Amino acid sequence: MNEIISSWLHGGWRFGAPEWLMALWALPVLALLMLVIALRAVRAQRRLGDRELIDSMLGRPRSWNAWLRVLVVVIGVGLITISVARPQSDPEEVIVDTQGRDVVFMLDVSRSMLATDVAPNRLDKAKLWITDLVDQLGGDRVGLVAFAGSSTVACPLTNDRLFFRLALDELNPQSVLVGGTNIGDAIRRTNELVFPEAGDADQGGFRDLVLISDGEDQESLPVEAARQAAARGVRIIAIGIGSDKGALIEADRDNPRSNVVRSRLQSRTLSEIAHASPGGVYLEVGTGTIDLAQVYNDIIGSAEQRTLDTATSYKYTERYPFFLALGLALIATELLIIPARVRRAPA
Repeated sequence: MNEIISSWLHGGWRFGAPEWLMALWALPVLALLMLVIALRAVRAQRRLGDRELIDSMLGRPRSWNAWLRVLVVVIGVGLITISVARPQSDPEEVIVDTQGRDVVFMLDVSRSMLATDVAPNRLDKAKLWITDLVDQLGGDRVGLVAFAGSSTVACPLTNDRLFFRLALDELNPQSVLVGGTNIGDAIRRTNELVFPEAGDADQGGFRDLVLISDGEDQESLPVEAARQAAARGVRIIAIGIGSDKGALIEADRDNPRSNVVRSRLQSRTLSEIAHASPGGVYLEVGTGTIDLAQVYNDIIGSAEQRTLDTATSYKYTERYPFFLALGLALIATELLIIPARVRRAPA
């Protein structure tokens, strides 16, 4: 009790569910209803005879006790309502560290990714895999790089999953300025714009680059770029999508005279890129499918995480038991003690 009073005097109170306090507006209605019932009972007694005599014979309390009963019930119900609103006090500062990894998805958006050897096409299938994985990532930050002949950072490293999904949904071959496929240039651009410089030891070993592509490359030295990424503590997980037999696509759908070309999965290129980084993994999915979330969790296993963010929050002590107990005690008093005099008639 003293602790409650001390907390009240020193402030720091709040309600965990303040919306329940709106129910307190019903207390005047409850009081009015009880008074109306009491007044009707008084009028009925008067019709039977002398009220003072009837009260004396039945052992009823005096009229002022009707007001007391209303007061006790209203206060009791009010205290119970306050307890439901979860009063809290004595805030304690708690520092919370968000642990996780930096995961950047590097997605090939070249025209070859529109091949339909994977339904509905390679690009849309890759988007579904990425979405499934991002939904399972806890406190990890995620980023997104789209590439073809050139590359662009569609989403910088962030914890904002909604922004990431919006950026992912918008990706298509028109997301980049130059067609073709230059994986090496895309990795180098990711190193420069997304990941910190190699000298930042605090960042090293906590970064994953998930590359999804059919592996076609126009001599952009991707393996050399992968080694540069590894020097920054980046592990590359390369996922090969598409048929090794190839699928026919139009080189330029907007040009009716464009040639039809065959796009094949280049597994060797992707495998060399992945294994150029320590702990790198190459996964050849081909025309099948993959549970990327489960595979990624299996790969990182108990891999180290770093503190991505530090936030300050406050932990409060719940005070609802005090208000609930007091409210129930008042209701019990009204039900068990005050009406007892009504049942006690003189012998």
